[in-house]
Amino acid sequence: MIERLAGIRRKRQEEDTEYEPERLPIRRCIPDYHMGLYEEEILEREEGGWTNLPVDPPSKTTKEIIHDNIFTYFNLIFAILGLLLILVGAFRDLTFLPVIILNTLIGIVQEVRAKNVLDKMTMLHAPKATVVRNGRKRVIAVEDLVIDDIVIFKAGNQICADAIVEHGEVQVNESLLTGEADEITKHKGDMLMSGSFIVSGECHARLEKVGADSYISRLTLEAKAMKDGEQSEMIRSLDKLVKCVGIAIIPIGFILFIQSFFLNDEGFRSSVTAMVAAVIGMVPEGLYLLASVALAVSAVRLAKQKVLLHDMKSIETLARVNVLCVDKTGTITENTMKVQGLRATRLYNKETMPPLKGLIGDFAHAMSRDNITMEAVQAYFQKSTGRKAQKITSFSSEYKYSSATFEESSYVLGAPEFVLRDDYPAYEEEIEKEASKGYRVLVFGNCEETPDGRALRGKVTPLAYIMLANPIRKEAPQTFAYFEEQGVEVKVISGDNPVTVSEVAKKAGIAGADDFVDAATLTTEEEIRQAVQKYTVFGRVTPSQKRQFVKALKSAGHTVAMTGDGVNDVLALKDADCSIAMASGSDAAAQASQLVLLESDFSCMPSVVLEGRRVVNNIQRSASLFLVKNMFSFLLAIFSAVFMITYPLEPSQVSLISMFTIGVPAFFLALEPNKSMIKGHFLTNVFLKALPAALTDVLAVGALVVFGETFGVNATDISTAATMLLAIVGFMILYRISRPMNKIRVAVLLLCICALLFCSTVLNKLFAITGMSAECIMLFVVFSIATEPVLRYLTMFVRKLKYFYDRIRRNLVLGKEAKEEG
Repeated sequence: MIERLAGIRRKRQEEDTEYEPERLPIRRCIPDYHMGLYEEEILEREEGGWTNLPVDPPSKTTKEIIHDNIFTYFNLIFAILGLLLILVGAFRDLTFLPVIILNTLIGIVQEVRAKNVLDKMTMLHAPKATVVRNGRKRVIAVEDLVIDDIVIFKAGNQICADAIVEHGEVQVNESLLTGEADEITKHKGDMLMSGSFIVSGECHARLEKVGADSYISRLTLEAKAMKDGEQSEMIRSLDKLVKCVGIAIIPIGFILFIQSFFLNDEGFRSSVTAMVAAVIGMVPEGLYLLASVALAVSAVRLAKQKVLLHDMKSIETLARVNVLCVDKTGTITENTMKVQGLRATRLYNKETMPPLKGLIGDFAHAMSRDNITMEAVQAYFQKSTGRKAQKITSFSSEYKYSSATFEESSYVLGAPEFVLRDDYPAYEEEIEKEASKGYRVLVFGNCEETPDGRALRGKVTPLAYIMLANPIRKEAPQTFAYFEEQGVEVKVISGDNPVTVSEVAKKAGIAGADDFVDAATLTTEEEIRQAVQKYTVFGRVTPSQKRQFVKALKSAGHTVAMTGDGVNDVLALKDADCSIAMASGSDAAAQASQLVLLESDFSCMPSVVLEGRRVVNNIQRSASLFLVKNMFSFLLAIFSAVFMITYPLEPSQVSLISMFTIGVPAFFLALEPNKSMIKGHFLTNVFLKALPAALTDVLAVGALVVFGETFGVNATDISTAATMLLAIVGFMILYRISRPMNKIRVAVLLLCICALLFCSTVLNKLFAITGMSAECIMLFVVFSIATEPVLRYLTMFVRKLKYFYDRIRRNLVLGKEAKEEG
């Protein structure tokens, strides 16, 4: 019954984005934390609408997708142009409308398919919570929780609704709410704010505010949703292009119509068709759609590889990454740990002191299994003397120790530098000897004070070293070798001993693993800025330092990806250009990341990078095809206005050229494999590739029109000759962009040529292709021969201009750096 009601509400929520549950009055209660709510109490809250459903659905509904694809600015422009052509009876020139309708349908279908796949993947990875109901523990989706539920929170869990601690003690990081990274200890009666996350400890908490009343709905959406300012360079570039074109087409269209109708004394019909042809040529109707479809297809492909995208931006950003920051545990190594050995210190006296394994066993049994280190310690030290701890402090990621206080003394277990502090140099040689073997070394010792979870002040007498290790992932060496080949610099950022991390990094085959530094020695921003450029391995890194490292790398001009799976990675993940989380890690890390590896398999990262490169490189290549037409139409429209001539092409002719030299090949090219590294800026690359061909088109067609008028060639013949000239240049630039040729590209090129010839001969009336006079044929042959050398020399000229521009820019940068250093 409960699951059925929850399912109905989820369905209603998907259908209506403005859905807010209707809430009925209920009897609040404070259930016993051992028992939780009973069935009738849960049912009452379900029926009353007091569930933990988010305010809005996590993705667009099907209705919204259809609306957004149909009601666009350019579809409005095309609708107006279509009405004008119908008004003047130019039905033949409506050939562009089926293409626009088909483009819109393809966009809707692909986006709906991507939504369905990603929604299924999101559902599989939906945040879960452990709840106590009817005296039994159950794991359910967080949205199925109800008010007054008793939820068990452990280290790594994100708090899914505002709650009050009923039993236990936890340390909480509220940085996602307050911006402060300090850990706050919560005791019985304290409030747990939704959106914060548990750093250590375990507690039973009663949900006080759920759903629309809590912070979590909007916070989770903020973590997942792609903000306008966070769009990728490619999408930003396309947006700029679309906005510029959208503004330019209106005045240019008016000018061309006024000039043709009033100044050139053309008829109303011919003036409208000429204006429509110019405007259609300037509109990149398929370019934005192509990018959206290609990104949607990539999202589906990655989903099949068990990679969940929280936003599309990460596909492109990851493909551009040149620095990859990884944690040791969970990325280089397996997310498990085993005790490899125990070694007594010289201060342990086995004659007068209890057995070490018994002491450590008592300590381990007192602690909760809230992290993999304590799980490993408890698994190894299973025997205890039965002593009960009077007080414990769970492990702190900031102070790197945990403690247990017994009747006669207090004991701590943690990182040597943080536990021994000023005494560390006296034991450094012994510790480094074990760390150099790749072990993580923990110190177990007697503390003269009663620890409170904050920085230790009293002296700690070390009694034993516990050596632990994570097994290195089998695929790690191959994965990191790939990134080295691709010019991606790997930075290992870990909270462990730098010597240990360095040894692990060497075994994983990470280049520069010998260059390591203890992050505890980096105290200023300048030291951090220099260190991130110099070193590869960073040990003893605090959560706030991880964030500083990411910021320093970004400020140095790098595109930074950050991987992580723990709560201590969240701040750095939020600041990285591209954030990648392991599904086996904490809920908080997964929610803060753009990519989630659902099988926690880092070896799939090369295929994710390749997918990003395929998308960006192919869209970049296809975009230059679209831009040739847009730039040519814009320049030819200006040429027509300046020289007082009627635009020489008809809308149906522009549609014919667009279909077979741009649209069809662009979609094939966009889905092809492409492993090349991404270089330069998207719009600059596209513009420079398109400029020579666009100028060739303008020069050839402009000269054809001028010479045609000089020799008295019929305007209809000129229009046909101009169309064929554009086709020749279009196929030339398509060939250049498609190189190196393969079977698929050759097949696409030949198919498009044959299709264009078929439409020009068999369907010639539909596309306004007519026979040409002898004079027109001679002009056409001359200009056709001239297009190849013109295109070649213009391409060389543009390349030289770019070379000189890059050289001047580089010299200016070097000069500026020299001036700053001087």
